[in-house]
Amino acid sequence: MTTDGHIRLLPLHVANKIAAGEVVERPASVLKELLENSIDAGATRIEVAVSAGGRKLVSVRDNGCGMTREDALLSLERQATSKIRDVDDIERITTLGFRGEAVPSIASVSRFTLVTRRAEEEEGTRLVVNAGTLAEVSACGTPPGTMVEVRDLFCNVPARRKFLRAYTTEEMHIKSVFTIHALAHPDIGLALALDGREIYRLAAGATVEERIRGLFGASFAESLVPVDATRSGVRVHGFVERPDMRLDTRHEQFVFTNGRPATSSSISYALREAYPRRDANCRPATVLFIELPPEQVDVNVHPAKREVRFRRPGDVREAIMAAIAGAFAPQEPAVPAPTAPERTGEPLSLQVPFQPTLPISGPDPNATPLRAPPPPSPVPDFPSAVHCADGKTPQAETPPGETPQPVTAAGPWRWFRFLAITESGYLLVETDAGIVTLNPIAARERIVYERLLDTRRVASQPLLIPETVQLGPMESARLKGFKDVLEAQGFSIEEFGRDVWKIDAVPQVTGGHSAADLLSTIAHDLAEAGGRRGGERWREELVARSVARAFAGAEARLTEEGAVRLVTELGACRTPYVCPRGRPVMIFTSLNELRRKFDR
Repeated sequence: MTTDGHIRLLPLHVANKIAAGEVVERPASVLKELLENSIDAGATRIEVAVSAGGRKLVSVRDNGCGMTREDALLSLERQATSKIRDVDDIERITTLGFRGEAVPSIASVSRFTLVTRRAEEEEGTRLVVNAGTLAEVSACGTPPGTMVEVRDLFCNVPARRKFLRAYTTEEMHIKSVFTIHALAHPDIGLALALDGREIYRLAAGATVEERIRGLFGASFAESLVPVDATRSGVRVHGFVERPDMRLDTRHEQFVFTNGRPATSSSISYALREAYPRRDANCRPATVLFIELPPEQVDVNVHPAKREVRFRRPGDVREAIMAAIAGAFAPQEPAVPAPTAPERTGEPLSLQVPFQPTLPISGPDPNATPLRAPPPPSPVPDFPSAVHCADGKTPQAETPPGETPQPVTAAGPWRWFRFLAITESGYLLVETDAGIVTLNPIAARERIVYERLLDTRRVASQPLLIPETVQLGPMESARLKGFKDVLEAQGFSIEEFGRDVWKIDAVPQVTGGHSAADLLSTIAHDLAEAGGRRGGERWREELVARSVARAFAGAEARLTEEGAVRLVTELGACRTPYVCPRGRPVMIFTSLNELRRKFDR
């Protein structure tokens, strides 16, 4: 590396590799650029084939307008494009791609083949480029449209190639790109094949709802409600998750601006503020389309065009909030119009019911006394019993006023006496050292988490009737990579079709919870966690933490017996003080602190 400070012109092949690094991040980046070119070419049918997660092959074939021989050769030149003519066109972009760098950048770091033909031409053109060097230009027979094959990506840039992830991870990104473009253009028929196996075949001319069903299944589509509103020339339409569904595992947010999969801070703010909140971290599933004049949006903000900037962001925010508010606004009940009484020739008699009022000056001594209903008693009067730390209960209850005998055992307390369940669901427990306020949800998380990590204690429970669940593409791909960990922790699952999984058994500790909901939550958490190079223990902890989170809130309100059992099991945990996510399980108030606060 030279350090003399002189400025030089880079060789063309070096400049191409640098430019390729800005456009081609991974195989999914190649697919994105090729799909956008096919869509801009007016294709109504696009076929995608991928091998080895895109390392060996990314192929896109369309029935678009195609190119002449001269246009095909020009497409290999940098800054060559059919989508803009002068600088003013940048202010009103209506196509997905426009910079003219994708094809030469991809061709400079792969073995690239392009076959194309316009409908009015008698023959097509075939171009072959090896790592940026044009190797072949020939005439060929081919149907109208364009076919691009990208083989051996980063074949001449080994440093970039070694940073690619595992095949399943790259497939996950491939599916994500395909899904986004399939949602954005339901009018186009698309198909995706991975390693020779067809994953998707989506019909052309579909509605947005039909495309959602084709990609994510009927249950997900039925959890959405339509939204539609226009404000100040901005139209927002699509679908948003129903708040009452509580789809903890479905947090896909697809937002398209003039058909472009891109978002902005204005959009995120409007979604956060307008959606009826279930909790502070609510992130509802959405498929939203924002339509406005192209001159009102700048698509040239992000190098990969993932973000946009609006000239009047307030109009966009208002339109989004109006669309969502309109979908969830309470409906006024219909009030029936009063009907006139039927005339029978007899005089009408008006009956006014008399409502007696309570005396103001004082009670009537002859009246029946009014009795207010007794106040509800949500906290049951449980008997007081002392429980040892090892889970055993003494034979006799401790008489009032006597101190229970301590029992030496491991755990946060030597003995405990269960007191009550508060109306808000917390447990009150007396121990040898003070009073404990315990969160049962966090306690369940800790108990389930530690049991799943202790493979000696994991028992599998077969399902009487196997359950199936359809996942999103990224979730399904991620789940596939953790299948061995799930099976070691008591699950029995297998692929049952395109992104559909069948569940035959679950860990016994999660019995009673919906297996489909459980697996959906796990798959979502795994996809959200992203990739990380770590040991097997990290993978096990990730799955156990997800299972614990999904299962924690499933149990109904505790009984005294269930509460005592929960406290006993928590006391046997290695780390009973915090849940797997680091939140407190209990709040302890010592006897000394109680005496001090009561000035004793």
